[in-house]
Amino acid sequence: MSTTRIPVYLMPGMAASSTIFKNIELAKDRFEIHLLEWFVPEYGTTFEAYAAKMCEQIKHERPVLIGVSLGGLLVQEMAKLIEVKKVIIISSIKQKSELPKRLLFAKYTKIHKLLPTGLINNVELLVKYAFGETIKSRLELYEQFLAVRDKYYIDWCIDTIVHWNQSSYEPNLIHIHGENDVVFPIQYIKNCLIVPKGTHTMIIHRYKWFNERLPTIILE
Repeated sequence: MSTTRIPVYLMPGMAASSTIFKNIELAKDRFEIHLLEWFVPEYGTTFEAYAAKMCEQIKHERPVLIGVSLGGLLVQEMAKLIEVKKVIIISSIKQKSELPKRLLFAKYTKIHKLLPTGLINNVELLVKYAFGETIKSRLELYEQFLAVRDKYYIDWCIDTIVHWNQSSYEPNLIHIHGENDVVFPIQYIKNCLIVPKGTHTMIIHRYKWFNERLPTIILE
């Protein structure tokens, strides 16, 4: 007797393409992977409206949504609009209290408006914002994962993170976080599955950890 495969939608982090998931493998007889991509929002688009637009790309009932970093925030917003089987966030946050103090400071001072996001063709700068990495030797590696280099989009993303106002989350939400994440430091994160030595980019570098554990996490 055949069984229906579980649809799993993967959402990358800010400015990144779905190629960050290129090494993620789930058994094809049990799971069906679908990749989502960022698009540049129209001027004035709210995060909620963006989530609704992204939901139009969901073609299955009760999918599993997996989001990385800002993509983790987005799939949570999407889950408020459609019925889902499970939401899994990676290297992300699930409520505003998990924002690091520097971003909370930015919210009230508007200092994030001064970030030089106009230098979007500066790969080193964009990698720093998108992946939390400053290692020059890895710039070529990370450049291949960058998909959106639109100034309005980058400004919109940063403003969205700073002003995300979620104060509670669904109890069945699964949060996977690296203990060495520099974008969203682990000391501010509560109730998560910790990946030892995991960084903000662990979906790329620790794919074997995810390939071994994601099936169980999805099915449990």
